[in-house]
Amino acid sequence: MCNNSTIDPVLAGQTIDTIRLLSADAVEQANSGHPGTPMEGAPLAYLLYTRHLRHNPANPQWPGRDRFILSCGHASMLLYSTLHLSGYDISLDDLKNFRQFDSKTPGHPEFGHTGGVETTTGPLGQGISVGVGMAMGAKFLADKLDSDLFDYNIYAICSDGDVMEGVAAESASLAGHLQLGNLVYLYLDNKITIEGDTSLAFSEEVATRYLSYGWHVER
Repeated sequence: MCNNSTIDPVLAGQTIDTIRLLSADAVEQANSGHPGTPMEGAPLAYLLYTRHLRHNPANPQWPGRDRFILSCGHASMLLYSTLHLSGYDISLDDLKNFRQFDSKTPGHPEFGHTGGVETTTGPLGQGISVGVGMAMGAKFLADKLDSDLFDYNIYAICSDGDVMEGVAAESASLAGHLQLGNLVYLYLDNKITIEGDTSLAFSEEVATRYLSYGWHVER
């Protein structure tokens, strides 16, 4: 469950650094993977899982839980490290087996394979779209069944590569049109691609675009 107690800044810093180190070590051990986004996203993951997400590591399928999506699935070690430290059934040995055959920690998160993973992500933009579908589904069920059980939120961490995709733009536009208030996306814009700076091919003002969709945007 989320914790409403006062944050210990020393413990918070140690936990964030542990997420980063576990992620970097696993990528190094596998000689494959993406360490950059876990370095950047560790503070967000820590705050989500300790302060905002309603979740139960002992019962990952609890219907009333909030949903978390790592839309940039290539940064999977960010999720695995956070789940491990949050008490989910992912051991240190599972982290050491990152990207190995039959491990609980494949290169991209896989729904139904690892406890705490809400959806399979990999193709950029897919997680943004899935989150919109989850938010729509929750609203539909809450209206039809008149139950607080479906009064949950969907959170996602999205990268600059995610928001470049057409499928993400279409679903985000729909979310704004429907005024889905149970959807929270956190945008990591590190301006890095395989080819170099994102400015090589991408220069739009993402926050302004989402405002035009009808989203509430915090900068």
